[in-house]
Amino acid sequence: MKTTHKILLAVDGGVNVILGVLLMLFPVGIVDLLGLPPTDTHFYPSIFGAVLLGIGIALLAEIAGSSGRFRGLGLGGAIIINICGSVALILWLVFGALEIPLRGQILLWVIGVLVLGIGLAEILARSWTYDP
Repeated sequence: MKTTHKILLAVDGGVNVILGVLLMLFPVGIVDLLGLPPTDTHFYPSIFGAVLLGIGIALLAEIAGSSGRFRGLGLGGAIIINICGSVALILWLVFGALEIPLRGQILLWVIGVLVLGIGLAEILARSWTYDP
């Protein structure tokens, strides 16, 4: 696997792991702290956190197992997840009329643009291919 692809996997996996752990372990206070839209239950943030954690671990497992028989989530899958998630988030920010504090809007815009940027970088690097 090319060094560029490993770096993209590591960044993508790291972002997912951090967000996943925060949402999964601290759903009670993290939503308010970050200024995110409130929810009636902490079920959805914690489940979403677990999904992000799983995606992040699968991306990091791809780096560790790229030369062996074990495979994680490849960059092709990561591109699809990143583009779908970031576009949905950006559409919510533009058209959703979310009533959240400025810090929440800034955080969500940073996440949306960062994840979209990672997805576009993965596309430009042709990282879904495994050419030697």
